[in-house]
Amino acid sequence: MSAAADWRRGRSVAECMARWEGRPALMAGLSPQELDSLAHEWKFWARPGQIAPPQPWATWLILAGRGFGKTRAGAEYVRGWAERDPAARIALVGATLGDARATMVEGESGLIAIAPPGRRPRYEPSRRRLVWPNGAQAFLYCAEQPDLLRGPQHHFAWADELCKWSHAQPTWDNLRMGMRLGERPRVLVTTTPRPMPLLRQLMADTQTVVTRGRTRDNALNLSGAFLAQVEAAYTGTRLGRQELDGELIEDVAGALWTRTLIEGCRVAAVPGCARVVVAVDPPAGASASSDACGIVVAGKGVDGRAYVLADRSVQGLSPEGWARAVAAAAGEYDADRVIAEANNGGAMVEAVLRGVNAALPLKCVHASHGKVARAEPVAALYEAGRVSHVGAFPALEDEMCGLVAGGAYAGPGRSPDRADALVWALSELMLTGAGAGARPGLRVL
Repeated sequence: MSAAADWRRGRSVAECMARWEGRPALMAGLSPQELDSLAHEWKFWARPGQIAPPQPWATWLILAGRGFGKTRAGAEYVRGWAERDPAARIALVGATLGDARATMVEGESGLIAIAPPGRRPRYEPSRRRLVWPNGAQAFLYCAEQPDLLRGPQHHFAWADELCKWSHAQPTWDNLRMGMRLGERPRVLVTTTPRPMPLLRQLMADTQTVVTRGRTRDNALNLSGAFLAQVEAAYTGTRLGRQELDGELIEDVAGALWTRTLIEGCRVAAVPGCARVVVAVDPPAGASASSDACGIVVAGKGVDGRAYVLADRSVQGLSPEGWARAVAAAAGEYDADRVIAEANNGGAMVEAVLRGVNAALPLKCVHASHGKVARAEPVAALYEAGRVSHVGAFPALEDEMCGLVAGGAYAGPGRSPDRADALVWALSELMLTGAGAGARPGLRVL
C-alpha cells in the first residue's frame, strides 16, 4: 500500500499525509492527471494557520500580516462550502464593492482563480452574484453601504479586511442578523489588525477562534527581495509589528508615551554625540522568572538632542551575568558614564559592577520617587521633540507605552525595567548631566 493508493481508495489528503509522512510520499506515486487534480486539494498545500479550526465556532478570525495568505485561506474556505452545499447562500463583504470584486472574486487568490476547471463560479456583476455550477451562490456586499445587508440571509459569510471598513459596526450588525440559515451559520474574518472597537469585541467573544500569523510565515510564496526590504525597513516599528507581524498594538489610556509619539521620533543615524551613557536598572532576583535587568544606551548629540542608541536588557542572569552585559555595552559604545540605580542592593550593585570591570566610570543613583513619577519629565522631553530613537526597540517601547500618569503600569511584564533604565539615561543626559566634546556619529546598520 502507498500514499497514492490510499488517496485513490478515498482517504482524505490530510489522512494520507499524516499516515505517510508528508507531501512527497503522496506525490511520488501519482499520474500527471492525478497531480493536476491534487493541485486543487487545498489541504495538501495549506499551512496549518490557513486551515479552519475544529468546530464549534461562530467566527473564525484570521489576524495576520500582509502576504500571510489570508485571501487564499478565505477563498478556499468559501469554495469548500459552496462545493459541498448546492443550496448554500454566502455573503462576501469587503471594504468597498470594488475591493470585494477585485480581491475576493477576481484576484489572483480569489474565488474564480482558485477553482478547478469545470467547477469555476460564474460572476454576474449586475447582480453582485457568483453562481457555482452546482447552484451555490455568493453575493457581494460592502461596508460603505451597510443597508445592503438588511434583509438578505446566509449560511456563511467571508468578511475581508475588517479593519478597513468605513462603517464597521453597522455593517457587522446587519451581517450577523442575516446569519440565520442552516443549523450553524458561521463567519470567517480575514484582516490585518488595527485598533478598533469591533475587532476588540470579536476577539473577546467566546465564540470566536483567533488564528494569528506573520508575513514571514508565507516566505516560500513571497519574493525574497520583498521580504528583505520590508523587514529591513519596518522590523520592530509599530507599522512593521502591525502590518508584517499581525500584532494588535493599542495605546493605553493615560499613558505617558503613545505609539504615534514614539514613531515620530525615529531616526536612522546620529549627527555626533557629546556624551554617551549606559543606564542600568538591576533586577531584584537572578532566576529566569525574575524581572529583567534594564540596560539602555543613550547619547547627547552635538545638536543638543538625546538619542536612544541601544536596548541591551537581559533577563534570568546572575548578578555577574548582567554586570558583564552592562560592561560590554559600555565598552562597545565607549560610554562616558554608567548610571546604576542602587535602591535594590545598594553597595552590592556597585561591587558587582566593579567586580567585572574596576575601571567602569560608575555613578550610582537612588530613586526617591516611583518609576512613573521619574518618567514624567522624560516623557515631556519627547513631547518637546528633544529625543530620538535610533532604530526600533519593541520591548522597550512597549514598556514606555505602559507607564500611565498617576503611578500605574499597564505594560508587559511585572515591572518596566527597560523603561526605567531609559529614564535614568535621559535624565542624566538632559536633566542633570553636562556634555562636552563631540564624538563621531553613530549609525544603526
